[in-house]
Amino acid sequence: MATNPTQNYEVPPEMRDFAEKSVEQARKAIDGFMTAAQKTADTFEGSANTVQASAKDAARKTFAYTEQNLSAAFDLAQKMVRAKDVQEAMQIQAEFVRNQFEAMQAQMKEFGSLAQSAMKQPGSKK
Repeated sequence: MATNPTQNYEVPPEMRDFAEKSVEQARKAIDGFMTAAQKTADTFEGSANTVQASAKDAARKTFAYTEQNLSAAFDLAQKMVRAKDVQEAMQIQAEFVRNQFEAMQAQMKEFGSLAQSAMKQPGSKK
């Protein structure tokens, strides 16, 4: 097992080229993978932020509409108590129903718009 310490082992040029190309291909593959992974993470983050913002906006609107509707109901009760006769009470009730129906239509339209804009946000599925 005597080896010559002065003898250098040379890697054939073809083998060196093959190794260099393999390393370069592996580097490109990893770079591509990392880029795709970053884009995926950004998309998830954007989607989460969009959903969170939309949910907060919907919750704010829900509370505002609830306050509006409760206020209208208390106003109705107050007017009904002050009604002079049954005919006035019926008019107050009819006006309340008409106003609440209009308010409900506007509220549902607003929620529909919120849902549509949430669906159009970048990062959301369409």
